[in-house]
Amino acid sequence: MLLMKVLLVEVNPFSPPMLPISLGYIAAFLKQHGFQTKIINIAEGTEYSINSLANLMYDFSPQLVAFSTYQRNILYVLGLASFFKSLKPEIKVALGGPQVTFMPSVALKEMPPVDYLCRSEGEFSLLTIAQAIAGGNPYKGIRGATYRIEDEIIETKPIEGFENLDEYPSPHLMEVFDYTEVEEVIMLSSRGCPYNCIFCYTPQAFNHKIRFHSIERVIEEIKWVLKKGKNRLWFADPNFSFKAERVHQLLDEIIRQGLKVSMWLETRVDLINEKMIKKMKRAGVHTIAYGLESASEKVLKIIKKRVSLEQLKTAISLAQKYEIEVEVFSLFGLPGETFTDALQTLEFVKSQGIKIQGNSNAQQMQLYFGTPLTQNYAQYGIKPFPEKRPAYISIGDRYETETMSREEIEKIKALWRKHSLDKGRRIVS
Repeated sequence: MLLMKVLLVEVNPFSPPMLPISLGYIAAFLKQHGFQTKIINIAEGTEYSINSLANLMYDFSPQLVAFSTYQRNILYVLGLASFFKSLKPEIKVALGGPQVTFMPSVALKEMPPVDYLCRSEGEFSLLTIAQAIAGGNPYKGIRGATYRIEDEIIETKPIEGFENLDEYPSPHLMEVFDYTEVEEVIMLSSRGCPYNCIFCYTPQAFNHKIRFHSIERVIEEIKWVLKKGKNRLWFADPNFSFKAERVHQLLDEIIRQGLKVSMWLETRVDLINEKMIKKMKRAGVHTIAYGLESASEKVLKIIKKRVSLEQLKTAISLAQKYEIEVEVFSLFGLPGETFTDALQTLEFVKSQGIKIQGNSNAQQMQLYFGTPLTQNYAQYGIKPFPEKRPAYISIGDRYETETMSREEIEKIKALWRKHSLDKGRRIVS
């Protein structure tokens, strides 16, 4: 019996190739349920052409193509979806990812090549779609997705993901990745965020919950990656140190087993202390990224960040004390922020001895679908530009605020670029 084939596509022409960890989990889950999957990663420097993509479609011959979709890549995604359907009109196309979870359903009417929007956890949403297609009725039994039949848009019931993340098969251990083109391997030890920052999509998408892999699972994956000849790990957890006891257990196990790794991680400044930082250094952490957002206490309060500048300074100095590189994520164009506030953020980063490069390049806040800020932008003084957008594009950075004009936003953007060591080039996260 021939297995149904699913092609999973990551499109990120702005950065060098990275492991598409979310698609990896989906590929492993589909593989576990009897589907044949293939991941392609179209990134900066990858050698894909129109001819090679056409050959891939004919050679692999998928029945379903699914894209990881963001505001920054959706036009590329729609172009590729149209191209694939021109080659094989019978294939089905699904979109998932941050741009899609809360996208207005009416957007489907403006995306002719798209058949499904995945609304729940990707593993389950795409599984029900793949099972429906394999069963001969592409719309029977679908859950966690939105689809279109002619002019009618149908919303299906949501699906809850596994509470215990270990119930998902490991994309690393299931061998769905090709590590040859990457220097750094992305891993996850948890999903979700319980906080309430109004500009962020993640808490809403995960119902303000955080779920975890076991220590045993994370260690097993680290060992696997080391066997593949890779020792640089990028933990993509939004709050790596959310459970202090668990983090100490993981770091202790890495040290005890003598696993020689070099790790990047992200966490909040109120989830860190000297004991943990010291142990992180011993375990191989080379960089910690903190969410700064703004150096204005007034703005931090408005965006519900719930950290103080003193906490930021302490966390930064602790990492630097143990010679761990510090990166900070910062934004401008925030609600209530003036041009003077924005300058204060730039000066704060410089004063802390942080290199303005990579992730530490500030960027304008983006208004994405599903964030509390996007849902109530007028309440926060956001003034979108008077221009028509397709329903699948959110406000993004096309706005000014009651406290910062369009010209001032452009001016602060230019100042950050002027002080940047890499001229504002960064990995888009």
